[in-house]
Amino acid sequence: MTTPSLQHGTRRVVGGFGRAVASAARFAAPSNEEELVSLLSQAEEERLPVALRGAGRSYGDAAMNASGLVLDLSAMNAVLDWNPETGVMSLEGGATIESIWRRALPDGWWPTVVPGTMFPTVAGCVAMNIHGKNHYRVGAFGDQLIELDLLTIRGEKITCGPETNSEIFEAVVGGLGVLGVVTRVVLQLKHVGSGDLEVEALSVPNLNALFDEYELRREEADYLVGWIDCFARGAGLGRGVIHRANYVPVEHHPAGADSLHPSHQTLPDRFFGIIPRGLMWRLLKPWVNNLGMRFVNASKYWASRLFDRAGTTFKQSHVGFAFLLDYVPRWRDTYGLGGFIQVQPFIPAERARGAFQEILETCHEHGVIPYLGVFKRHRPDRFLLSHALDGYSLAMDIRVPVGGRERVWKLGQALGDVVVRHGGRIYFAKDALASADQIEACYSPDRIERFLAIKERLDPTGLLSSELSRRVLPQLPAIGTSTP
Repeated sequence: MTTPSLQHGTRRVVGGFGRAVASAARFAAPSNEEELVSLLSQAEEERLPVALRGAGRSYGDAAMNASGLVLDLSAMNAVLDWNPETGVMSLEGGATIESIWRRALPDGWWPTVVPGTMFPTVAGCVAMNIHGKNHYRVGAFGDQLIELDLLTIRGEKITCGPETNSEIFEAVVGGLGVLGVVTRVVLQLKHVGSGDLEVEALSVPNLNALFDEYELRREEADYLVGWIDCFARGAGLGRGVIHRANYVPVEHHPAGADSLHPSHQTLPDRFFGIIPRGLMWRLLKPWVNNLGMRFVNASKYWASRLFDRAGTTFKQSHVGFAFLLDYVPRWRDTYGLGGFIQVQPFIPAERARGAFQEILETCHEHGVIPYLGVFKRHRPDRFLLSHALDGYSLAMDIRVPVGGRERVWKLGQALGDVVVRHGGRIYFAKDALASADQIEACYSPDRIERFLAIKERLDPTGLLSSELSRRVLPQLPAIGTSTP
């Protein structure tokens, strides 16, 4: 086997998933742990900062590293062990959410927490402590972990979990991928009886109604998520649609256990039975502008208002409900050359109504309206840099038009200030704009100091860093960027 060498490495432009930010970096893709250790050692000798990258699904600069080295770990993606009796799965860090459900669902198990797409790696999910539409009920990704292996820059393997090396565990989960390489994850899955969910849709006329109806349905829902028409103003500010979903027991499903087969979960090849999925983004692209998305959002709201009634439900597969972002391949291309950013403020429950009203009004004042708004409920957890709190979040897709970048960046700073004023937090997986001052205000000094102390223990030279970590936590040591 040939040991990879950085001297012969390639150079690539690496960007966030939203394509609004990108930078050039040296690039390498180890296929096993031995190659990984060798590349880390070479980078340390060259004093070259290293950022870790999986599927590249973070929207901003989490896996970017201008003038440094980006290590693509997606080839280290094996399912190491699966126990269909207990629902416990062991995977390499580069394995994806898709590889989990395809292996486990035929046996009646589903990943307890999933994001809106099936393609992120499990190590990436650990680094960002991703959450799903059931966060308020089951917690985030880190809450489902039994243990994980962390490879330090010196080649030491540390096994940690809720009861083992728990201090390190609490820093690694949500720790931006700068403490070490997550090489193995052991995950507890959720037992499900069938391959479908029972889904109910209900329209709400404004932001207050959204909060009220959401709370009424929260205790009876396995999943609950709201969509907001961010273009609406005045009495209709915050209008939208709530989707409640519950697991369907096998005895209540006409197909029974056959519905667990992956063929039942596959997303449709054609829209309306005519348009191939691969072409759909081209048909959507002319609509992805202010006028078109105003019409699309209004149409979605009024269609739900006219046809969706409380108590009327329909069945939808786990994949169909969970991974809406995967329905249209290349959907991000619809945003054009400037790409888009996503912002997801998390606000404590007692401040959320006023904060979200202020956030939506701030978008209108800046003349930059999010094309998509997604509303969720959350609960706190134990992890040092986790975004999770007892409250709500509003994820917003914001197009970056060519020539309009400065206006979007000013809005991002203004939204960050709103989050700070209301005692909220900013979700790093969906951030490209928050300042270090805003992050320091969002997280207690004690949390940041504890994280810095663990970073000093595990990576004393500051080898692991990214554009995200240097932007939001400039206190972190970073090799090649710190003062000798």
